[in-house]
Amino acid sequence: MSKVISSLIVAAAAVAAGIYFELLSIRTLLLTTTVLFLLLLLYYSILTIAGLYYRTKKTRFKKLDHYPSVDILIPAHNEGVVIKDTLDAMVSIQYPGPLNIYVLNDNSKDETAMIADQYDSTYREVHHILVPPGEPKGKSRVLNYGLEISDGEYFCVYDADNQPEPRALVQLVEAAVNYKDAAGAVGYVRTVNESKNLLTRMISIEFQVFQLLMQAGRWQLFKTGSLTGTNMLVKRSVIEELGGYDPYAIAEDAELTLRITRQGLFLPIVPHSVTWEQEPETMNVYIRQRTRWLQGNLYIVEQTLTVPGYFKGKMMVHSIHQLMVYVIFWFFLVLSYAWFVLGLFDVLFITYTLPLLFVWYVSYLVYTTQLMSAQAAERSFNSRNIFVSFIMYFTYAQLFSYLFVRSLIFYLKAKKNKQVISWDKTSRFKSNK
Repeated sequence: MSKVISSLIVAAAAVAAGIYFELLSIRTLLLTTTVLFLLLLLYYSILTIAGLYYRTKKTRFKKLDHYPSVDILIPAHNEGVVIKDTLDAMVSIQYPGPLNIYVLNDNSKDETAMIADQYDSTYREVHHILVPPGEPKGKSRVLNYGLEISDGEYFCVYDADNQPEPRALVQLVEAAVNYKDAAGAVGYVRTVNESKNLLTRMISIEFQVFQLLMQAGRWQLFKTGSLTGTNMLVKRSVIEELGGYDPYAIAEDAELTLRITRQGLFLPIVPHSVTWEQEPETMNVYIRQRTRWLQGNLYIVEQTLTVPGYFKGKMMVHSIHQLMVYVIFWFFLVLSYAWFVLGLFDVLFITYTLPLLFVWYVSYLVYTTQLMSAQAAERSFNSRNIFVSFIMYFTYAQLFSYLFVRSLIFYLKAKKNKQVISWDKTSRFKSNK
């Protein structure tokens, strides 16, 4: 009997020891991830502060004695709803040098061609170009064709729903020419239909933080800028040396940014160069657009991890940032859900110096502070924006996990079946004008 009891005691001790070490391992893992998560939040906080500093100091580049020739390239596929407003803005651009505007009509079936023809016949600088059919479909192929039929020293890309401010282009050119070793320059994108509904307001606030403050912060700290796909200027000689756009990259701006940086060149951020862009007004269009964006960036992540040279020099800043946004951030976001649930129900309450649930509070505070800071810089404070800022973490930000998983599944499925990821054009909406 005593042997049985002894055996049970030994077994119980072994189980208790196993549970103890298992809990210890969980605690160690959670502590490690907590520290890493807090470091990530600190990094984003530093970027925000640096971005605010750069944004508010209002850097101006000196005027030029000679302004180089510029070609504006506007990829257009079934853009009849928005193309007139876009071309009205284009012909109002104030640029003292040679300027040509190319509407690159990618087999539109609506009234895009008719409207573009009207501007072509009215304005000498506007050219309506029919892009021949080809594969793979998408913006990169169309831009490559636009580069073939144009010859300006610089080219500037605007999406077909964009309305740049009159001096947006000249400010990009002055930055690109004045800054040594600049491959071009990058402006700022604002939301023209912000007040349409709750979704467009959230997108607008998101852009103020992640498309401006974070960009400006990285430029201030590391002198690295990223092309945004629109309101972006690039020197023709640079892209010719790089072999044009990658036709298989649906995040063509991010992919080109990495190759430009790899050449040791710079992309200055110019916050006062502003274009106004229409954003998705329905959840279905938004999900399709962001799925395309994420699939494009997953392609970049794959390139980063498999092609040598992406972690050298300034490339390291871009590569690490890419991984942090599209891999590490998502991992910690999911982990924060677990922290919140475990802490809320006291299932696993771990206290070192602060309770586990406190980390979740910090992430909410940092995120909301970033939104408020951006509004302060843009002077866009109002009661609606403040309210939206308080609820965005619980609503809009949480969509990222769904979008990431959805995009990853589509991306892996395409890779498995050896399919080219198709270009999914963002649907446009009729203006309220």
